[in-house]
Amino acid sequence: MSHTNDPAVVRRLLSEPGRWAIVGLSANTARTAHGIAAYVLNLGHEIVPVHPRAETVHGQQGYPDLASVPGEIDVVDVFVNSALAGDVVDQAIARGAKAVWLQLGVIDEAAAQRAADAGLDVVMDACPAIEAPRLGIA
Repeated sequence: MSHTNDPAVVRRLLSEPGRWAIVGLSANTARTAHGIAAYVLNLGHEIVPVHPRAETVHGQQGYPDLASVPGEIDVVDVFVNSALAGDVVDQAIARGAKAVWLQLGVIDEAAAQRAADAGLDVVMDACPAIEAPRLGIA
């Protein structure tokens, strides 16, 4: 069975202020993650860059991995290749995140099911910059 995004979950994650750990976010302005992180920030969320280089992005301190991020994480936003997404989802589960958001084109049905089974909200193959306007949030 394939994952279907719940519009109520998408709306809640985008509209209720939260702390988003954005995996794959670097200071490279040419990468889609850079622009989407700014969009999520402008929606009123806190962002935490997660990238092996642990760069500061949009004025926010970066961390090399999810385990290094201090404090609670509401949403783990996954900006990595689908082949790598399952590992990130497993880290999000282990880290105690409340939700995982796999970006447009990032699809891992088994990982989505593991996250759902662990009690996390799951959004897959979707982009906040498309979903928020579609739902009238931005």
